[in-house]
Parts: sequence; structure tokens; C-alpha cells
Amino acid sequence: MNISLKNRKVLVGGSSGGIGKAIAQQLAETGASVTLMSRSEDKLKSIVATLPTGQGQEHHYLVVDFSDYEGYKKVISDYFESNSVDILVNNTQGPSAGNALEKKAVDYQEAFDLLFKSVVLTTELALKRMQQNKWGRIINVASVSVKEPLNYLALSNTIRAAVVTWAKSLATDVGKDQITVNSILTGYFDTDRISQLNAKKAEQMGVPQEEVRNDMESKVPLRRIGDPKEYGYLVAFLASDKAAYITGTQIPIDGGLLKSL
Repeated sequence: MNISLKNRKVLVGGSSGGIGKAIAQQLAETGASVTLMSRSEDKLKSIVATLPTGQGQEHHYLVVDFSDYEGYKKVISDYFESNSVDILVNNTQGPSAGNALEKKAVDYQEAFDLLFKSVVLTTELALKRMQQNKWGRIINVASVSVKEPLNYLALSNTIRAAVVTWAKSLATDVGKDQITVNSILTGYFDTDRISQLNAKKAEQMGVPQEEVRNDMESKVPLRRIGDPKEYGYLVAFLASDKAAYITGTQIPIDGGLLKSL
């Protein structure tokens, strides 16, 4: 099966590293013109310079801070004044770790702005042209924790679940316009985010970080942490015409980690 996204324009959040970067690279390799978003302009410039352009792609970037909603709102609104996208990958940095007893109401509000309001706003702006073109792809980077909550990620559990249910509702509303909306339930991937979370767990437990990682791998049926490239392959498929009849789904990519059906 050959996947081609030639002449498609893509906007990818949180793409200066980890899963977002892998998604951007894979979509570019399949022919799409990609606009990356993150806080680090130096990293964005470096990545854009490495993306392939052999199929006429033109790559760009936006410097944004998803944790500053008002600032993000201005940047993204200005962008859509003169630009449109065919494929939107909603991905932001995760909120701070911690259990439900550690988090206060203000923490949930900040996480809501970061994970939910920014996603809804960006999608709202992107949908206008998608609906006119009768074609579009909305792909949300979510987490396995929406099905099996992780007690040390109370904020992420709560708000990502809201994103997934919103996406399911949206899929019904925009299906008539041949726009698909899907959420990916992310398991353990070899990223800086996982390293940071493991470091915190190791400190709390008083054990080496390597022990925490080994324990994590032992819980995955495939006995390994995912390679971000593998994530990019799934997104490329969902973004393509080959996945035109897939919408409203929540697809785990977790090496079999989830035990629920």
C-alpha cells in the first residue's frame, strides 16, 4: 500500500521533539507540506531544515506556547487569517504529573486551557476550509490513560478524556463534509516526556531510573517501549485517503499495554 500526502498541508502541534517531531517527519516523507509548532524556535528551525522537499513540499513553523492560551490564541488566529490546512494533528506538551490529592482546582483550569481549549480553538479555525473543500483530517494525540487512568497523571487523565469525547461528538457533526476525526491513545514511547516522568517516579520510590524503565517495559506485552517513528506511521495512514472510512475512533498504540476492551 502506497501512502501519498502530496499537495496536502499539515499543521502539527508539539513538534520540536518526541512524538510530534516523528509525526512531522513521517508526514513530510509521504509528500505533505508541514508547519510545525512549539516553544523552541531553534529546534523548529533545525527540524524544518531536515525535512524532505523532493515532492515540492514547503515547510514552515510557528513559535507558540500552549500553556499561554491568550498568547497562543493570537498566534494561531493570525496564522489562519492567511493559511489553511488539510490535516491537523492536535498535540501539546503534557500537564504536570501528580495524583488527584496533589492537584487543586486552579491546576485543572490550567490543564483545561492547555489540553482542551487550545485543541478546540485550533480545530475550529482549521475546519472552515476543510468544510469548504469537503475533505479533512483531525487527529488528536491522546493517551491510554483515558481508558485506564494512571494515578500519577490526574490532570492528563481528566482533560484528555474530555478531548476524546469531544472528538467523538465532532466526528458525527463533520462526517457529512468527508472530514474524519480520530484520537490516538498513546502508550509508552521513548521520549523526553517519559524520561521526565520516570525520573520523578524513581525519586519518589527511591530507586534507580533504570529500574523504573525496566518495570515499565515488563508491563508491555511486546516487552519494549515504542519508537516514535512507529507513531508517525499510524498518523500517516489516518491522514491519507486510505483511511477515509475511519472516523470517531480511539486507536491505542501501546504494544498491547491496555487490558480493557
